[in-house]
Order: sequence, then structure tokens, then C-alpha cells
Amino acid sequence: MTCQRSDIYWRDALYSAVSRAPGNVQAAAAWLSDRRGRRITGEALRKKLRGLEGESLSMEMAELLTEYLQQFVDTQPEATDWIASLAAQFDLMVDYVPPPPQGGWPNELDALQKKLLELHTMAGRLSGTTLAALTDGDLTLGEADAMQDLARSIRTLCYRLERNATRAVRKAVGRE
Repeated sequence: MTCQRSDIYWRDALYSAVSRAPGNVQAAAAWLSDRRGRRITGEALRKKLRGLEGESLSMEMAELLTEYLQQFVDTQPEATDWIASLAAQFDLMVDYVPPPPQGGWPNELDALQKKLLELHTMAGRLSGTTLAALTDGDLTLGEADAMQDLARSIRTLCYRLERNATRAVRKAVGRE
């Protein structure tokens, strides 16, 4: 039987990201062994990631796994999801914001407009997802995950929109 994992929990988020990286947990264990100079098997790493009784994952190992995950384009945003989940446990909000294109967008105002339209679309999806989840009076783990993913995406888009606005103003006044 497989256990249900959710990015609401930091350990699950890290385990899921490592599982989706090329080579899965085995490749991550081999990379960790090489990087740390201490051997760890894929099964030992899997136990630590799952938090099985008697197993723990050090902060240093979690940091190294994040560094490992950041090497892969397809896991770049996921590489830090566990940090956002850990922060949320302590009432903090942390989001991954991808870097802007070198030098910004050719037309920052067009970029702002596109992001604003995307923001409205995403807000509508969040409303629809939330209303659908509330219809039966019970919120499932899957529904909460979907809402969390959409809310994080909206926040990230807002950060990017803010960055565009700042660059647009700097360009207009000749400070960039």
C-alpha cells in the first residue's frame, strides 16, 4: 500500500521532489554519498525522507538535496517547496520566484498587462477550486493541496508583477 503524500507537509514535499527528479531517490543517494564523502543507500535515504520511526533528516542533508534538485530544470520550483511548507507550519509564507529574463522584458508594460490577465484567470480557478471543495462540507487533503498550489502560484505571479512595475518605472526615469 502506498502512503498519500501532500506538499502541505515539508517532508512529503521534499520526498515528492526527490522522487520526481531524474534517477529518483537512488540517484539522489548516490549524489549525496559523493558530495558528503559518506555512503548512504537509496533505501536509507527513503526512510529518512519518509520520517520512519528512528529516522531523521538533518538540515544539512535537506539543504544538499535542495541543491541537488536545483540542477534539474523540471524540479527547479519543486526544489524549494519543502521550505515553503516548513515555513507555513510556523505561520510564515515563502515562495519560489523564478529569475527575470536578463535585462527584463523588452516592454515591461506589455508584461504587466499579460500578468494581470493571468492573475485574474488564476484567481478564478482558485475560487472555483475552493467552492467545489466546500460543496460537500469537507475539505480533503487533495483539495487542500490544489488550493495551496494555486495560492502559491498567485503569490508568485504577484511578485513577478511587482518586479515588472518596478523595472518599468526605473526605465521611465532612466535609472536602469
